[in-house]
Amino acid sequence: MLKFGIIGCDTSHVEAFAELLGDPLNPYHTPGAKITVAFPGGSPDFDLSISRVEGYTNLLREQYGVQIVSSPEEVAELADVILIESVDGRVHLEQFRRIAPFGKPIFVDKPFTVNSLEAREISALAREHKVLFMSCSPLRYAEGFEQALAHIKSVDSGKVIGADCYGPMELEATQPGLFWYGIHAAEMLYAAMGTGCKEVSAYTNEDHEFVQGVWADGRIGTIRGNRKGNNKFGAVIHGEKQTVFADVYAYEKPYYAGLMEGIMEMVRSGVAPIAPEETEEIIRFLEAANESRESGLPVAISG
Repeated sequence: MLKFGIIGCDTSHVEAFAELLGDPLNPYHTPGAKITVAFPGGSPDFDLSISRVEGYTNLLREQYGVQIVSSPEEVAELADVILIESVDGRVHLEQFRRIAPFGKPIFVDKPFTVNSLEAREISALAREHKVLFMSCSPLRYAEGFEQALAHIKSVDSGKVIGADCYGPMELEATQPGLFWYGIHAAEMLYAAMGTGCKEVSAYTNEDHEFVQGVWADGRIGTIRGNRKGNNKFGAVIHGEKQTVFADVYAYEKPYYAGLMEGIMEMVRSGVAPIAPEETEEIIRFLEAANESRESGLPVAISG
């Protein structure tokens, strides 16, 4: 039985993971692991963080018997696998820096970081301490999205020529620009397109966001964000022979169940399902989109 530790009890993901691992009666129960220890964390200047810490900390302690400790290092000492769940992407680098020397596998919840410099630094720390890690939005594990992508690849011999992904795009002052909710659509886009985006252009107004990425091989992918009306996630994936709508709500299985299965597969196989280079590029994609939103000009991914 693997012992999972949580750093940051300020997100609903904490409850979702605790239930998936700790409730054998849950139809999507992930066997073989249990959350045993947690550090509450919380960002005092971020209301959506600090206001939720007490509630989720109490839930873990009282409903799931989780030991609550006073530092990330204590979590790393007592756990086999660490989940950095802090909802504030600004604190992930410091938390990773404190636990990387323990050499335990780590999942970093979204957003991985809120700038590309910190993303590269986490990857460097992981290499230095030989830490196996992954980071992503659970949306890339939505069963409807995975099946649509698999269908395109089976019909078109693996060739995705474009993708258009969408979702709600609320803004949060502490998480610059599109990092707060744009990460979800960006994760789906990269799951479909892979790495290699060279240039990003973005348009923004009071109600909507639109980001276009041009890949080095000429393919084009987009994300659309809404702050008015439709608040659903989804994607349209284009192959050479077919275009498929990815309905992420088509199946009852929660996104978090698929994500937890991905984390468990990483731990058991010793191979991260999402390469650090892809995660770094996703962060740079959003950073470039933020720069383009401000300037109104295309922004190069590299350089």
